[in-house]
Amino acid sequence: MLSEKPGRKLNTYVPDYVVFDLETTGVSYRFDEVVEISAIKAAGGQVVDEFSTLVNPGRPIPYGASAVNGITDDMVEGSPFFEQALTDFLEFAGDAVLVGHNIHTFDMKFLYRDAERFWGKTVGNDYIDTLQLARAYLPQLHHHKLVDLADYYGISTAGAHRALNDCRMNLIVFERLAKEMEHLSGDVKAVKKCPRCGNVLQKRSGRYGAFWGCMSYPECKYTENIRMDGKRP
Repeated sequence: MLSEKPGRKLNTYVPDYVVFDLETTGVSYRFDEVVEISAIKAAGGQVVDEFSTLVNPGRPIPYGASAVNGITDDMVEGSPFFEQALTDFLEFAGDAVLVGHNIHTFDMKFLYRDAERFWGKTVGNDYIDTLQLARAYLPQLHHHKLVDLADYYGISTAGAHRALNDCRMNLIVFERLAKEMEHLSGDVKAVKKCPRCGNVLQKRSGRYGAFWGCMSYPECKYTENIRMDGKRP
């Protein structure tokens, strides 16, 4: 939904949501454009509807992008421009919580940029980034890409890097992560928790060195210094 201010980043499970994914001409939200947007609506953790469209980016799609997602100039010819595609997506999503993988630093930035560009507003939906959840609740894994999580849970990765297929994978991953959050493993129980809000503390780097910061930032700004041995003071 369009709003005067962006939604909050949540770090929990909700049973009703819209998982979405973008494919783009490159990795920069400042310079690149969307070539596909897909979404799946879930109620009670079950699929109730799907949305997907290719998008004409108004420019040639670089070879490198096509090599990753398989989307070519010929495929998007005649497809809607993103103003129409984003309108349709926002109507599909309504005020639902948005879910996606790495959306905090990637997909949401495209939505924010283009909502501002088209209508002078932003996207007000709260959202959940499954990459951040996976890092917090599966600390034993060395890599947390969507395909890594799919492999870990035994989910098919066929058709990866097309938006709708990634949404289907991500929905199952999100539901599996919900179970991780209910039944914490020994690795997760050892993870440091924020005494203010109860969320996970993550090691971060700042101007004066490393520190523990709450995963709920910016809603919770709790921090702790790190001793030279890496422990909490």
